[in-house]
Amino acid sequence: MAITLLRYRFPAINCATISLIIFSMATTFLILNYCLRTPQFDWAGDIAVADKFSGDVYHSREVVRMDYAEMEKKFRIYVYPHGDDDDDDDINNSISGKYASEGYFFKNINESAFLTRDPLLAHLFFIPISCHKLHQKVSSYKEMASIAGKYVEGLIVRYPYWNRTLGADHFFLTCHEIDVGATKQVPFLVKNAIRVVCSPSYATGFIPHKDVSLPLVMQPFAKPTGRNDIANRTILGYWAGICNSKTRRKLVNIWGRDDELDIQNSTAYKYNGVRMNKFYRAKFCICPVGSRATSNRITMAIHYGCVPVILADYYDLPFNDILDWRKFSVILNESDVHNLKDILKAKAGAEYRLLYSNLLKVQRHFQWNTPPVKYDTFGMVMYELWLRRHVVKY
Repeated sequence: MAITLLRYRFPAINCATISLIIFSMATTFLILNYCLRTPQFDWAGDIAVADKFSGDVYHSREVVRMDYAEMEKKFRIYVYPHGDDDDDDDINNSISGKYASEGYFFKNINESAFLTRDPLLAHLFFIPISCHKLHQKVSSYKEMASIAGKYVEGLIVRYPYWNRTLGADHFFLTCHEIDVGATKQVPFLVKNAIRVVCSPSYATGFIPHKDVSLPLVMQPFAKPTGRNDIANRTILGYWAGICNSKTRRKLVNIWGRDDELDIQNSTAYKYNGVRMNKFYRAKFCICPVGSRATSNRITMAIHYGCVPVILADYYDLPFNDILDWRKFSVILNESDVHNLKDILKAKAGAEYRLLYSNLLKVQRHFQWNTPPVKYDTFGMVMYELWLRRHVVKY
């Protein structure tokens, strides 16, 4: 008996079709391979989280990349003479501790390619007032304010550049608590000039988009950068310090005895390794507002790989014009202290892993170097100033 085979006529396959089939198979293989190798989350709940938090830590990476490159080529700063013979020794001695940011900036700006000796080429003019240095030489804030005021008044008399803009293209930098007070004798210095300060609280007269929030970085750091240690972070949230504000007192009163949040009204661990180890072991580091706006708690959290929880109202975060802080930190109002634990527990899964991953990307921006390294703290401060170079000429 004859057997009739069913026959099917396949359509002709050209090279383009074959290439498409191969590409599809390769793509499928890569996706499956990635899924097998990547820790899996609860995708039903994580898709929305990924859409919200994944992506860039910058408001626009491409804009930053292109604009930063242009800044490196074109930006020029004129530094007014300061006249002290011992300035170099003072600067070298101040590159450590609480006011290290002042020392690093003064040293780096004077040795950088941004410096110009020709005022006609300058985009901005730097007034080299060091409140930290003044504090070492005089005993009162009143004396500091008097010296700073006379110095700036002398610049206005001797040079024509201030009067062209009433100081709008001038800037000064300070991380000392006195910051604004030391310069209050020259009204336009506070009102018009760009203030690069470590105390960006609106209570100190900080003006967003004119002034620059400078991270208070205490270098050298006691221990290495925290990276790729997410498995060791078993403490939900950590804070230890002095209850010198209403928010801090509430934080301790509500959560001081909690079994998941490590909250302590104490500085006993401040100068030993126990406190540093807590930074390595915590998922979230609480950064509550204190009696002073100056605090290195945020930069410490970033350095040690602990996602910062900003618990403050009306606080302008460092490099806020460049970085999207929502991608690597938790920003809360002071009133959220009552729900702090629930908020952090809700973020402790997939969202935390994304925040942690992004946090590692921004660590280089909160590190001073000498000589400077591209995109480090000095570079970021210069870029913030570059964004403010277009001023109104009076």
